[in-house]
Amino acid sequence: MDATAAQVRIGVSGWRYAPWRSGFYPPGLAQVRELAFAARQFPAIELNGSFYSLQRPSSYQRWAAETPDGFVFAVKAPRYITHVLRLRNAQQALANFLASGVLALGAKLGPVLWQLPPSLAFDEPLLDTFLEQLPRDTGAALTLARSREPERTQGREWLEPVEPWRLRHALEVRHPSFCQPRTVALLRRHGVALVVADAPGEWPEVGDITADFMYLRLHGAQQLYASGYTASQLAAWAERIRAWAAGSAPQDVRRLSDVPLPSHGPRNVFCFFDNTGESHAPRDALALARRLALDEQLRIRC
Repeated sequence: MDATAAQVRIGVSGWRYAPWRSGFYPPGLAQVRELAFAARQFPAIELNGSFYSLQRPSSYQRWAAETPDGFVFAVKAPRYITHVLRLRNAQQALANFLASGVLALGAKLGPVLWQLPPSLAFDEPLLDTFLEQLPRDTGAALTLARSREPERTQGREWLEPVEPWRLRHALEVRHPSFCQPRTVALLRRHGVALVVADAPGEWPEVGDITADFMYLRLHGAQQLYASGYTASQLAAWAERIRAWAAGSAPQDVRRLSDVPLPSHGPRNVFCFFDNTGESHAPRDALALARRLALDEQLRIRC
C-alpha cells in the first residue's frame, strides 16, 4: 500500500453554533439545513450531542440521511462513562450508549472519541479493563447493545441487524500523569489512537502513534476554543499530517515513548477543529484542507 491510499479528513467539532450563522452559513439558511450544508464542505464532523446525553435513534437516522455518501461522523462517547463513572463499572452504560442508535449511522460511523476529564489520572489496570470492553466491530457492538437496560432505553433504542463494519476508538487524555511510555504501550496493545490535542498548554500535547489511524483535535492556537490559526500554524499542521498520512512521524511533535514505531504503511488521519468561537473552526478547516489538497501524493477527502 502506498501513500495514495491514505485518507485525510479535515472537519469541525459540531455544526450548530450561532456565530457561524453570520460568518459560515449562507444568509437565510434554515437551521434545519445547517448539517446538510456543513457536510458538503467537510468529509467528517464530530458529533457532540452524544457526549452530553443519549441521543435518539431517529436523530442518528436523520443525520445519516442528511449527509452525502462517503461522509463520516466521529461520535463523542458519553461523559456519563468518562466523567461520572470515570471508566469504572462502565459495561452497562456502554451497552446503553450503543443501543441508543449510534449503529444506525451504518457506514457513516467513524471513530468513537473518549474524552477523559482533566482530573482523571493514569490508572493502568482501570484503563486496561475499560479498553478491553470496547467493541472492535459492529457485530460485537450490537451484541453488547442488546444487553442494555430496557428501563432506560425503552422507546429510544436501535437494535437492528448491522452490516459488518470495523469500529475504531480514540482516547483524549487531559491529566499530566498520562505522559509516560506505559500509556503508549497500553494504547498500542489495544489498537486505540492517542488523540493529538492542540490545547494552548491546558492538557498534554503529544503525538505518539498508537493505532493504524491518527485522530487530531485542534482546540485553538492561543485561547482554548476561541482563537483561530495563522497561515504559518496551519502550514505546520499540514506538514505533520502529511508525515502521519505517509506512515512516518513528524519530528516537531513531542512523543512519550522511544520504542520504535510499529511497522506500518500510510495512515488515515482525522483532524477536527474545536475552536468553535466565531467562525474560526470552519474557516481554519477549509484553509487546512486547501493546503493539503496541493499535495498530489495524498488522496484528500475534502
